[in-house]
Amino acid sequence: MECTVTWTGHSGTRSHMGFVAETGSGHVLVMDGAPDAAKPENGGANLAPRPMETVLAGTGGCTAYDVVLILKRGRHDVRGCSVKLSSERADTDPKVFTKIHMHFTVTGHGIPAAAVERAIAISHDKYCSASIMLAKTAEITTSFELVEG
Repeated sequence: MECTVTWTGHSGTRSHMGFVAETGSGHVLVMDGAPDAAKPENGGANLAPRPMETVLAGTGGCTAYDVVLILKRGRHDVRGCSVKLSSERADTDPKVFTKIHMHFTVTGHGIPAAAVERAIAISHDKYCSASIMLAKTAEITTSFELVEG
């Protein structure tokens, strides 16, 4: 897996903290920093997600992918899946994630709650590389709701 991240932030006399990531699979992801009122030259322009937001989003995508795939392989009629992630970070550098909660909403027809619970557990114990890595610094908790539909 490869990725090239390039700073886009210097134009003329003004600089900002924008970056473009070009992935090995041929896709582009834009990132930016938060504005810094005290030192505008060190801040971003708030034009894209923060790098750590993309880490959190990638983790959500990784685990949701697993949950859907596990349910489909179990021949369950899954029709939707979303995961809302909320996190806390350390107050001092490096500001690693210290707590992450993932709340899954799974929509489908006749899916047993035990199957959803099992799919989430398998993702976090075996398949989701991102959440397994983040679990080295963060306490990860999960919850879910099952919507018939």
